[in-house]
Amino acid sequence: MSGNEAANEQVRSIAHGGDLDAARALFPDVEEPWIDLSTGINPVPYPCPLLDASAFRRLPSRADLLSLREAAAKAYGAADPDHVAAAPGTQILIETLPRLRSSSQVAVVGPTYGEHEAAWLRGGHAVAMVSDVEGAEGADVVVVVNPNNPDGRIWEASRLLDLAKRLAGRGGWLVVDEAFIDLEQAESLASRSRTGLVVLRSFGKTYGLAGIRLGFALTDPVLALRIARALGPWAVPGPALAIGRAALVDDAWLREARIARHADAMRLDRLLICRGGRVVGGTCLFRTAEFDDAPGLFRRLGEAGIYVRRFEANPRWLRFGLPADKGEWCRLSRLLKPA
Repeated sequence: MSGNEAANEQVRSIAHGGDLDAARALFPDVEEPWIDLSTGINPVPYPCPLLDASAFRRLPSRADLLSLREAAAKAYGAADPDHVAAAPGTQILIETLPRLRSSSQVAVVGPTYGEHEAAWLRGGHAVAMVSDVEGAEGADVVVVVNPNNPDGRIWEASRLLDLAKRLAGRGGWLVVDEAFIDLEQAESLASRSRTGLVVLRSFGKTYGLAGIRLGFALTDPVLALRIARALGPWAVPGPALAIGRAALVDDAWLREARIARHADAMRLDRLLICRGGRVVGGTCLFRTAEFDDAPGLFRRLGEAGIYVRRFEANPRWLRFGLPADKGEWCRLSRLLKPA
């Protein structure tokens, strides 16, 4: 099998949360509605403002895009909008970065979100999975998810900045995926823009609006411009621009969401521990726990219309997103009562 064939085969095998078609295939007799706890998306979304009809009728202008980048720069602490590239979701940024380098040695710190490894493989790069940044010595590109998915591991900012400096010294990159950092206490690197450091931020997870498809790369202005040009004109649609601008400047909503989701995460931990689980980590948008009977619990939840995330590499682990309301909390609580 060629390198490209191997990469394509790996892509086909990547499982993602939020796939209710897969849940329905596994449990065809379940009555709707499902409770989808297989993602790490804020279950209490930002209240979308009413949009002017022109957002749907016309192409976004340069001024529209600039105002979004200005809002993102302020929200994430970047020096100015020249350090920000906006995209239709962070996934497309993960796909784009490998196309902006010649063949490189890439180290992905894992286990983690599988699309990072797959995207660099698709780009023709040599990829190694390492368990720690210290195992990435000699790589041209290092990819770190901080906080990590699915275990919530957090890397010290000073350690990552030292690594970024070493990589930049030989023309390399440190890519830090901060998809889950907005509601955490971890220190973001988004305000530390420098050559060789690329920080990815996800709008949809934090604001509970994954369907908007909006994400950002924060990096030095030269690379930010290369990313924007690679994405092409009108990459972010008008409605996403408008909603993103409104949400990113709403500091009060973000503060309240941070407090509420932390409380939800602690509540979920108590339920998982009561059921005999050992919480191995996570963020305030998802919790990952180890169970002696994880396959049986997955099946019991599925048969009751509650879909959680399982992991082929860690069959004793299950990842739980947060219920959205009282009804969902009650349904989950009943299923997590000790057997």
